[in-house]
Amino acid sequence: MMIENIKMPQLGESVTEGTISTWLVKVGDRVNKYDPLAEVMTDKVNAEVPSSFSGVIKELIAGEGETLAVGEIICTIEVEGASGEVAATTIEEKPVEKAAPVAPAQTPVAAAPVQTIAKTDESGKVRFSPAVLRLAQENNLDLSLIPGTGNNGRVTRKDVLNAIANGVPQAAPVPVAVEAPAQPAVAQTAPAAQVAKAPASAPAPVFPTAVGDIEIPVTGVRKAIASNMLRSKHEAPHAWMMIEVDVTNLVNYRNSLKDSFKKKEGFSLTFFAFFVKAVAQALKEYPMINSMWAGDKIIQKKDINLSIAVATDDALFVPVIKNADEKTIKGIAREITELATKVRTGKLKSDEMQGGTFTVNNTGSFGSVQSAGIINYPQAAILQIESIVKRPAVVNGMIGVRDMVNLCLSLDHRVLDGFICGKFLGRVKEILENTTKENTNVY
Repeated sequence: MMIENIKMPQLGESVTEGTISTWLVKVGDRVNKYDPLAEVMTDKVNAEVPSSFSGVIKELIAGEGETLAVGEIICTIEVEGASGEVAATTIEEKPVEKAAPVAPAQTPVAAAPVQTIAKTDESGKVRFSPAVLRLAQENNLDLSLIPGTGNNGRVTRKDVLNAIANGVPQAAPVPVAVEAPAQPAVAQTAPAAQVAKAPASAPAPVFPTAVGDIEIPVTGVRKAIASNMLRSKHEAPHAWMMIEVDVTNLVNYRNSLKDSFKKKEGFSLTFFAFFVKAVAQALKEYPMINSMWAGDKIIQKKDINLSIAVATDDALFVPVIKNADEKTIKGIAREITELATKVRTGKLKSDEMQGGTFTVNNTGSFGSVQSAGIINYPQAAILQIESIVKRPAVVNGMIGVRDMVNLCLSLDHRVLDGFICGKFLGRVKEILENTTKENTNVY
């Protein structure tokens, strides 16, 4: 028999890790190729991981709630093939290694009980997943001080996030040579026992619960959203702009069509469809807005694929309208309806959330009149369409009641500047204010 590995798949563009939500199998179960093994959550999608082989489940390496990087092993399957001795060598997958900390020989310290924190190989080295090691390095944490809750005491990403939230000693500083008068330079180091006792920062406050308080567990989807939003805010320097638009003509035109359109087409002609079409047209005229930061270069995308934010009770999804500039208002309205229905019925596929180049968020549906969205990484901007409200405005020197809306743009200042964004917003405003029966065709 041979042991084969099932690895964490990449379930979307820019997705680097996934969280095991629920195992659908247990050790000893016989599965066929393509049978679902587990439900996995990312910041973009919930999906089932299918088996690549037929055989018997040998080991569930990742536990429920554990987050693993793309390519890490989640379980192993015993299939017909080579001998067990050969198969056993295929299980170990070259995880990132980190030498177990060793106290300096010249600094004796009292022995203390040691808690196993991660799997070790034959050489005695402690093994960590790439995602765990990267997160610890980004936060300057010493993994040897973090108790592991994974298999065989392995430190999981959840363990590291808990350590960040509750406080843990940071990695020991590099020894520095200090000169003293009339004495040779001496490397000043703190004893290992002292380093282990001195946290680098105060723990986050823990609020006691009172009668009537409700503790709500953070789901994998919520954690994934939090991780992606945190990455966007940390990496992209956000700037913000707003423009006011008089959409009285658009409102009158849409209201004159909505009943007959619904009866004829079977779905609603929403205001949002007009806004999405206007944004797509403006992006074609100002393609720099349709760009992404890529480290040493900026990538200006050819296709205009608009991500639209769709919320459920406990999650936020961003399905994509592909080639939105080539679609009519009717076509966009149909796609918005179909994608929103798939999100709310759990039928949205991962490929329907890939390839987005710019995000349009209909925050006005919640009654919001002004907001600053967090950019959908790695895109360069997100546009919030706020609520349409009636306000007094000056038109041709006279005050009248008009339908007004605010358009709020958050932008990545590494990619975009106020000048180009102002011109883009001005063009969207022009298109919307000139949306009338005479010059706009929804078909």
